[in-house]
Order: sequence, then structure tokens, then C-alpha cells
Amino acid sequence: MKFYTFLFFSILSLFVSCNGQTVNKTIPNNQSTELLVKGDTVKELGKSIMVIYQDKKNNFWFGSWETGVYKYNGNSIVNYTTKHGLPSKRIDEIKEDEQGNIYFSSCCPNATVTKFDGNSFEVLSTFSSNYWRLNSTDLWFRHSYEYENKVYRYDGTTLHELILTKPPKLSNPFGIYSIYKDTKGNIWFGTNPVGVCRYDGKTFEWITEEDVTEFRNEGANGVRSILEDKNGDFWFNTENRYSIYDSITLNSDKFYTRHESIGGLDGKKDSNLDEYLSCVKDDNDNLWFVTYRDGVWKYDSESITHFPVKDNSKDITLFSIYKDNKGELWLGTHENGVFKFNGTTFEKFKR
Repeated sequence: MKFYTFLFFSILSLFVSCNGQTVNKTIPNNQSTELLVKGDTVKELGKSIMVIYQDKKNNFWFGSWETGVYKYNGNSIVNYTTKHGLPSKRIDEIKEDEQGNIYFSSCCPNATVTKFDGNSFEVLSTFSSNYWRLNSTDLWFRHSYEYENKVYRYDGTTLHELILTKPPKLSNPFGIYSIYKDTKGNIWFGTNPVGVCRYDGKTFEWITEEDVTEFRNEGANGVRSILEDKNGDFWFNTENRYSIYDSITLNSDKFYTRHESIGGLDGKKDSNLDEYLSCVKDDNDNLWFVTYRDGVWKYDSESITHFPVKDNSKDITLFSIYKDNKGELWLGTHENGVFKFNGTTFEKFKR
């Protein structure tokens, strides 16, 4: 018994990881079902919750830009941070593989992808390559927000660091701001400031910045959100007007057709609501748009409905929207924790 106690705490001491290193996760046979990393049980989530994900076991994971990640199993909240093995207190993406392993990506202080198998954290080593593939089980991650035009593809064994080919006739450096898989399995990359790229496993097709937005590389906010609607049309968080790119022409030489769509969310000609940060399609095929300071807007193909989001009667700054396994909607915020839609309004989540 003394030997296993000593070995248990020896393993825990190895969970402080550095960029590019792998955390030791050797597990004694009689402890294979125990959590080696237990995290800190807390009463509530942190204020900065930017990313939300629900895994196959219905656990919620809430990623912060300040205090690591929180796991909520319906009863208790556990906080994992750098002292438990995460390389950064900032979480930018949360994803899951077919085996149920959870992955966290971070851009700061260095671009990393960390795997959590339920027992320990492992910072995946990267491999610089040009091995572009489009396998259905691959996981794709942003490299960072910096202008390095890199992405990660993880095939379950190797984390490939790939350089995304620049658009024709444009030499601008760019960063990857969003990654989206469409219904056909194609991968889309939203960038700043050169537009959006579709990879179909063989070729790269670009819709450049001057056609995605109206700013033409002059102060663009980047393509932070990509969404395919019920008709197969694609929506990007364009700057001066909301536009869709219809799927009918995607197989033609032109690749896409742009349509002027719903305009400003508030219906005004000179609207300040001409961009959004995040978008999701609910179970009824309605589109929900999250703005930075002006709440949430729902589009049902005919009309737009505004849902203000307040904390103590004050408008708050939003970041993301997420649909969980039951179809319920959640909001990630910069400074006010998590909000959940109750069917009428978004209210602050409290355990």
C-alpha cells in the first residue's frame, strides 16, 4: 500500500507540463479506473467562459480565457488549470474523439493541443508536415490567432501542423479564426484578413476577403463564424451586410454565388449590427446570431427576434453560442459566466 501511495503522488508531480512536452501518464494496474487528476471542486464557474462543449457522456465542459476549464456533471463543478497539467489557463477550443477523449486547444502563451483521457493531461507533440487529408475521424484545431496561416490536423496518432495555402493573387499573412465541417464532410477555414477557404480533400477553394466582407482588408474583423443552413447555404459573419453563398453553384466553375440577405439585424439601413461573433442552427432550423454588445438575434427565415442578455439589468459582452445534446442553447461571455435559454430569455446559469 505504501508503494502505491508513493507512486500515485510521484505521478501527480509530473503533471506540470511545458510547451511541446508530453505529460507522463503511467497508471498502476490497480488504479486504472481512478482519476489521477482530480481537479479542484468549486461552487461556481469563473466569470470568463468563452467556449462550451457537452461530451458523449453529457458532461459539460466550460473553457475560460483566465482560469482553465470546468467540468460539470450535473451535480458538481470541477476546475482544471495549469497546476493539474494544462499548459495554459486559456482555452480556445474543446473537442472530443470517437473514444471519448477530450481535447483543449490554446493559443497563449504558445499554440498547444492537450488531450485528456479521463486520467491525465497530455500535451500533444506537433509534427510539421504537408500531409493534408480529409478523414471523417480527424480533429481539426486552430493554431493561433496570429498571422501564421497554420492549422492542426489530428488523426488519432499524429498532430500534423499544416500551412494553409494562400489565396490566389494575395500574399497577405493571415490567421485562422474558425474551422467548420459541412454536411458533405468538407472543412472550411475562416481567416483574418483574407477570407474563407474550403478544403474538400483534394483542392482548396477561396472566397476572398473583398467578397466575404465590404472592408477589403481595411479593418476587417475576420471570419469568426461559418454556418450551413437547412438549404445548404453558407453564412459568414460579414462586416457590412449579411450574405449567404448558395450551395447550388458550389460544384460549378464559379464555386459560389453571393446573395444579399437579411441586412442589419435590427432591420435598419445604416445599422451598427452588421456583424456577429458566433452562430448556431437550432433543432427547428432557426439561426441564432450572437453579437458582442447587443444580445442575441434569432432568424426563422421570415423574421428576426431580438433577445437582450443582461446581468443585474446591464447589457453584457458575449462571445459564443452553443447547442447541447438536448438542443438547448448556451452562451459564453467575456465577464459574466454562462447563460442558458429558458424558452423565453437567456438567464444566468447557476448550479
